[in-house]
Amino acid sequence: MKLSIRTAMRIGFIALLFALSFGIIRPFLAPVVWGIIFAVAIYPLHLKFAKVLGNRAKLSAVLISLIGISIIVVPTIFFTSSTVESVGKTVQAIEDETLEVPPPNEKVKDWPFIGERTYAFWASANESLTATLQKYSPQLKELTPKLRKAISGLVGSILLFIISLVIAGALLLQAGPGKKAADQIFTACVGNRGEDLTGLSIATIRSVVAGVIGIAVIQTLFLSLGMFVIHVPAAGVLAIVVLILCIMQLPPILVMLPVIIYVFSVADTVPAVIFTVWSVLWSLADSFLKPM
Repeated sequence: MKLSIRTAMRIGFIALLFALSFGIIRPFLAPVVWGIIFAVAIYPLHLKFAKVLGNRAKLSAVLISLIGISIIVVPTIFFTSSTVESVGKTVQAIEDETLEVPPPNEKVKDWPFIGERTYAFWASANESLTATLQKYSPQLKELTPKLRKAISGLVGSILLFIISLVIAGALLLQAGPGKKAADQIFTACVGNRGEDLTGLSIATIRSVVAGVIGIAVIQTLFLSLGMFVIHVPAAGVLAIVVLILCIMQLPPILVMLPVIIYVFSVADTVPAVIFTVWSVLWSLADSFLKPM
C-alpha cells in the first residue's frame, strides 16, 4: 500500500514538473520549431555557401541569417512606410477638410452584388466626405479594434520569423549532432527504421519550404510590382495580405479580384487589361512553379 502511494506521488511529482516545464518553454516553442524548419531547409545552401567562403561555416551561418532577416525586414519597412505615409496624408487632409474623393465611374454600378451600394457610398463621399464618415462612424469604431489586433498580430508574426532565423543560424552549426539526436529519437520510437524516418522528414521539410514559402514570396513579389506600377491605394498592405494567403495555400485571386475591379473602374482600358492579365498569371503561377 505504502509502495503504491509512493509510486503515485512520484508519478504526480514528475507530471507536475513536466507541466511547469512546458509552461516555461511554451512561449519559445514556436520560434524554435520554425528555426528547426528553416535550418533543415537551408542546410544544403549553407554547405555550398561555406565552401565559397573558404569552409567558414560560422561566417556562412551568420550571413545566411542576416540575408534572411533582410528579406523580411526590408520589404516590411518599405511597405509599412509607404502605408503610414499615405494614411498620414489622408488623415491630415481630412482634418484640414481638403481631401477630395473623385467621383465614381458609372462602371461601378455594374459590379456584381456590391455595385449599387459601392456607387452610392462613393458618390456620397464625393459630395461630402465628412458627412459620410460621421454617418458610418459606429461601423468605423467597431472596425478600429479589429484593425489594431490584425496589425499587432502581423508585427508579432514578423518578430517570430526574425527570432526563428536567428535560431536557424545557430542550429546550422550543430547540424551533425542534431541529425544524430533525431536518428536516436526516431529509432527509439519506431525501431530500425528511425534513420529512414529522419531522412523522410528532412526531405518533406525542404520540399514544403521550397514549394510553399518560396513560391509565396515569388508570387507576392510580382503581384506587388503590378499593384505599385498601377498605383493601387494601400498596395503595401495588400501585398502583405497576398503573402499571408499564399503561405496559407489560399488563392491570391481572392485579394486581386477586387483590385482588378477597382482598376477597371479608375484606369484606362489598356492598362487595366494588362494589369488583369499580369494579376491572373501570377495568381495562378503556383500551378507551374510547384512542379518545377
